[in-house]
Amino acid sequence: MEFELWWLVAFPLFFALGWIAARIDIKHLVRESRALPRSYFAGLNFLLNEQPDKAIDAFLEAVKVDPQTIELHFALGNLFRRRGETDRAIRMHQNLVDRSDLAPEQRMQAMAELGHDYLKAGLLDRAEDVFVKLRDSALKDVAQKFLLEIYQQEKEWLKAIDIARELPDGSGHLWQKEIANFYCELAAGEMAHSRNQSARDYLDRALDSNRKCVRANILLGDLAASEGDLGTALEDWKRIEQQNPVYLALVAARLMDGYRRKGQVEQGIQLLRSYLAQHPSLDLLDAVFQWEMEKEGPQAAYQLVRDELGRNPTLLGLDKLLEAALLTVTAEQRKDVELVKGLVHSHTRRVARYRCDDCGFKARQFYWRCPACGGWETYPPKRTEEYDLTP
Repeated sequence: MEFELWWLVAFPLFFALGWIAARIDIKHLVRESRALPRSYFAGLNFLLNEQPDKAIDAFLEAVKVDPQTIELHFALGNLFRRRGETDRAIRMHQNLVDRSDLAPEQRMQAMAELGHDYLKAGLLDRAEDVFVKLRDSALKDVAQKFLLEIYQQEKEWLKAIDIARELPDGSGHLWQKEIANFYCELAAGEMAHSRNQSARDYLDRALDSNRKCVRANILLGDLAASEGDLGTALEDWKRIEQQNPVYLALVAARLMDGYRRKGQVEQGIQLLRSYLAQHPSLDLLDAVFQWEMEKEGPQAAYQLVRDELGRNPTLLGLDKLLEAALLTVTAEQRKDVELVKGLVHSHTRRVARYRCDDCGFKARQFYWRCPACGGWETYPPKRTEEYDLTP
């Protein structure tokens, strides 16, 4: 590569320009740092030394000295909220809202943070007032999501439906599942007051919103059964196999009770056995096991669980096998079986739980809405053990 003479001029020139730019940046940084209160740097020093409480006190002093530190106001308010000090967060954000020199965008942000503070503190009416005011602003989407959460906590299901329908369909989330569950909540309330026709109307709307709403079919079956229409009830419950067969375990006891009341126990057991063969489930196995034990006796129930264990080996299944075995073994063998069953049962307590798909929260009972994260239909009706074994 040949050496170009102009490089001798270019190199010093580029160096000089870089030096001048660095000097300008340094001067700008020094000028800005001198404008900040000393307490601000004291706060940073406390943070670096892992003394958060002293850092907060220093930052509060900095805010008093220089009220123009808007971002520091926001940061402190959010920090107080995360620490559970909602009263201090509210005061911090309320002070920002009350300032006359705040830009419109900053005022809206301060209002949104204040509404979040009220929500975290459980002051739902105040939070609602704030977010209703923000529905016509640039923060409309944020306000609507908070309003949806508020209306769910207040069980204002019709308002929640209106809000959910206005929410944008982001990341493939279309909100039909939530809307269907809101209608189911309304239907359950109507059923509790024996307003069956109104409940049925809400359930029809739930299915219009989401054809795969299993909960709606469960409630429709319950409604028909309460009116003595067992044939319709059974058809409603059996329709769940086409919607989502995983949920068949939730209606297994209902199905068997319906067939028992119709005097068709054998037909009911055969139906549940076919479900168990096609859609293995520990809860479904438990339902079939109980009816097999009652109708055919311990030996038939033992054989049922033994065959199922051969296909799907689980500790919970083994626990059922030992339960049936206790009724079939001799008196001499009973103590040994009881000992083994006790050991197995102590382990099954850890795996006989449901787990939320979204947040991982575990519970002994099934929930349509996760108590931890608030997600709807995030609990597969499977026990933890079989959930972990699912590919």
